[in-house]
Amino acid sequence: MIYRVAIPADIAQIQVVRHTVKENTLSDPALVPDADVFDFMTHRGRGWVCESDGQILGFAIVDLIEHNIWALFLRPECERQGIGERLQTMMLDWYFEQTQETVWLGTAPGTRAEGFYQHTGWTRAGMHGQREVKFEMRYTDWQARRAQ
Repeated sequence: MIYRVAIPADIAQIQVVRHTVKENTLSDPALVPDADVFDFMTHRGRGWVCESDGQILGFAIVDLIEHNIWALFLRPECERQGIGERLQTMMLDWYFEQTQETVWLGTAPGTRAEGFYQHTGWTRAGMHGQREVKFEMRYTDWQARRAQ
């Protein structure tokens, strides 16, 4: 498996991964057009992918403007293999090299994603909107976790 910074040529496969997830599905795929993916991974922040044999298995994108994890998704058959944790580590290492601002994300309650974020050191910070749990990661917490 190869882990690397995402490039615009990856967008088509990133969209495939996004549309194959079993949790946090989009009610309308048009809600996240290619132009948004491009903007978030090239202008607002950065993205990373994990690929094997030319196929993207998962991706992560962080937004430096809103200090938000915009996306972290894996193909369902690739879950529980450490891919998400490795993508998250690359993303948060880069994010905290750019800023020490607390980063946040939202995810649906009662999902595997919620358990993943709890397991990987995120702090529950209430609700985001009416249907998502909000998690935060502070710079100092990330540094302490990386020192373990």
